[in-house]
Amino acid sequence: MTRPKPEKPDIREHGSPRDGQPQAMDRRLFVQLQAFGDCHDTAPLIDALREAEITGVLYEDVQDPRGVALVTAAEDPAVFLDVIRPMLNRAPFASLTHKPEFAMFGRTYAIGYEPDLQEALFDRPTRTILNPQWPWAVWYPLRRKGEFEQLSAEVRRGILMEHGTIGRAFGEADLAHDVRLVSTGLDTHDNDFVIGLTGSQLHPLSAIVQRMRSTQQTSLYLEKLGPFFVGRVCWQSAVAPDA
Repeated sequence: MTRPKPEKPDIREHGSPRDGQPQAMDRRLFVQLQAFGDCHDTAPLIDALREAEITGVLYEDVQDPRGVALVTAAEDPAVFLDVIRPMLNRAPFASLTHKPEFAMFGRTYAIGYEPDLQEALFDRPTRTILNPQWPWAVWYPLRRKGEFEQLSAEVRRGILMEHGTIGRAFGEADLAHDVRLVSTGLDTHDNDFVIGLTGSQLHPLSAIVQRMRSTQQTSLYLEKLGPFFVGRVCWQSAVAPDA
C-alpha cells in the first residue's frame, strides 16, 4: 500500500481577506534583546551604535545602576550573526558583562485576523519600539501551560479576547503599547512568547501587567512569566512616525 504524500506545510503569515483576496506573507520581523552589566558610561555604546547603522534601541536598566539592554530588529535573522554579533564582540561592548538570563529572541506573527500584514508584522512593531514619545519599556518572556493548547479553538479565542480587550484599552488611552513575538523553538528556556511594553510613563506598564493577572490566561494557563527587564531609552536608531 502506497503511503499518501504529506502536504507541504504552509508556514506563511495569514491575515483577513483584503479586497476579496486571501492575504498571506512569508516574511516577518525578528527581534532580540541582549542585556549587559558593568556599563559605567553609555556614551561609547551610543557612538558605536550610531556607526553600526542598525535598527534598535539602547535602554538604561532601572534595576542595575550599571546595566543596559540592547533591542535590535531585522527581517533577516542572519543580521544578528553577521552584523550585531561582531559589534558586541568589539569595544566598547566587549568590556561589558553579558547577562544571558535576560536574553530574549522572537519573531512577529499573525493570528489570521489582521487587515494589513505589513502593518502588523513590520510597521507597528517598529513604531512601538522606536517611538521617541514612549521611552519607558518592560520586556519579558512567557510560557503557557500545555493544557491551553488542548482547549477548543472557541474557548481559546474567548480567553485571548479577554486578554486582548485589556491591551486595546491601554493602547487606545496611550498608556501602554505592546510588541508580541513568538519565541517557540528560538528561546533557550523554551518560552513561547516575548512581550515588549512601551509607553511615556512607567507606571501604566506595571499596571497593565497587574491587570492581566486576573485574566484566565494569566491566572490559569501561564506556567512561567519573566524575568522582567525594565528600562528607559538612552538611544534609538531612528525617529519613528507619529503613532
